[in-house]
Amino acid sequence: MDIGSSLARNARRHPEKGALVCEGRTWTYAEMNAEVNHLAHGLARLGVTKGQKVAMMMKNSDWFAITFYAAAKLGAVLVPMNFRLTAVEVAYILEHSDAMLVVCDEEYAGLIASAVQEAPLVCGVVVAGENVCEGQFRYKDVLSDQTHDPEVELGERDDLEILYTSGTTGKPKGVVLDHHRVMQVSVKMMAEMGLNPSDRLLHLAPLFHAAQLNLCLLTGIFLGCVNLIHRDFDPRAALAAIHEHRISFFFGVPAMYNFMLQVTDRSQYDLSSVTRCSYGAAPMAPALVRQSMELFGTDQFYNLCGLTEGGPGGIALRPDGHKTKLGASGTAMFLTEARVVDEYDRVVPPGVIGELVMRGETIMKGYYKNPEATAEAMRGGWLHTGDLAVMDEDGYMTLVDRKKDMIISGGENIYSVEVEQVLYSHPAVLEAAIIGVPDPVWGETVAAIIVPKPETTIDLSELQAFCRTYLAGYKIPRVLHMVKQLPRNASGKILKYKLRDELHENGFKNDATG
Repeated sequence: MDIGSSLARNARRHPEKGALVCEGRTWTYAEMNAEVNHLAHGLARLGVTKGQKVAMMMKNSDWFAITFYAAAKLGAVLVPMNFRLTAVEVAYILEHSDAMLVVCDEEYAGLIASAVQEAPLVCGVVVAGENVCEGQFRYKDVLSDQTHDPEVELGERDDLEILYTSGTTGKPKGVVLDHHRVMQVSVKMMAEMGLNPSDRLLHLAPLFHAAQLNLCLLTGIFLGCVNLIHRDFDPRAALAAIHEHRISFFFGVPAMYNFMLQVTDRSQYDLSSVTRCSYGAAPMAPALVRQSMELFGTDQFYNLCGLTEGGPGGIALRPDGHKTKLGASGTAMFLTEARVVDEYDRVVPPGVIGELVMRGETIMKGYYKNPEATAEAMRGGWLHTGDLAVMDEDGYMTLVDRKKDMIISGGENIYSVEVEQVLYSHPAVLEAAIIGVPDPVWGETVAAIIVPKPETTIDLSELQAFCRTYLAGYKIPRVLHMVKQLPRNASGKILKYKLRDELHENGFKNDATG
């Protein structure tokens, strides 16, 4: 079985059932499959064959889904790219991935035209829109009149994706996933959350990100669900879509839940159709989880804690865990094993912090053209995540920090997630991030970067007093910096290196003293 065949099968099984809804356009499974085949044969005329790399720079849309499946049916390897990247960053990915074709939205046609000059293997650019640059093809002109499935022999072990990691430092690495691994992600979602063909999915996070693409969209198509796609995230529009389309499931990063909670007239929307909510990509404070449960009127929340290299996949906190272990990251997901180890890869006992490692059916094949990094990450057959975690006596794991983000102050280890969760319970805090900054006495000290709620103020001395109820003295922030928003990558992860740079430029001064 391969990804493309699941779409074709659903088109035969229930041709009139809705597949995609986006910006007023609707596609049944028969219509989507026919359009996919039109495009696949057109791409084949441009030279796309099995194993070749097709890059995509597109916002969320039905065109994204159709392009993905068209290239997949040809046996091509998809390289979805972050649409926020610069031409220099795009050129690196195109060159490194050996892309031979790029499909993009018209708003990125100029950027792609610039980037391909540094990517000699790219021999064509297809633009979803009317405005193209010289030498580029319009999507509508590429379409073939053929509607049958391409005759390409595909197997589960054929490569499907190269997903470039949203790393916060250094060059991104290309995570290689084949059809088998991606389909096992769908099996995992069915087993963990009971997703089924009757579900109606809302896609809010960027589709170039592994979570929204593999966990949600490809699973939705695999099952034959209705898939509502939003081009950009707008909290009010998301609530309205759930109300109008009777959405039963969606995935969101914590910031999305936070923004939906800030919609002043949110109570006017009927959200009772939602039977399950999932969140991930970044830690979500318990206070925010509780408020979100109240908003959606359900306790069926799933914390999905994984990484691109895992398919994505890793550990999950299920609804029952939210009742007794809220704040924990969870236990190993279906088809996955997870454990916490020391620097010698020995399993550590409960209560001891170590590195989270995983293995299972969805773990990446490796990093594209980077055998050294693959060997380092996959030592002993286990994926080393770089996440520090601790396991309790019941087997629940909690991520406490990234290795590189741990703060050491006066010889004491301080884990940012613990402090951030306390800050999120402060009534004036909208968003918070904790980083370490240089200290002449202690080596490092704790700095809090805060986005305050509208029409509120936060004083350092008051914040410290609040934290003393919950944290040991050495964990309490000594530096407070107020910002309008936190820098994030498209996956929703906070770019802490940018916060460090900003504070460095500010001389590590407090916005307020206490």
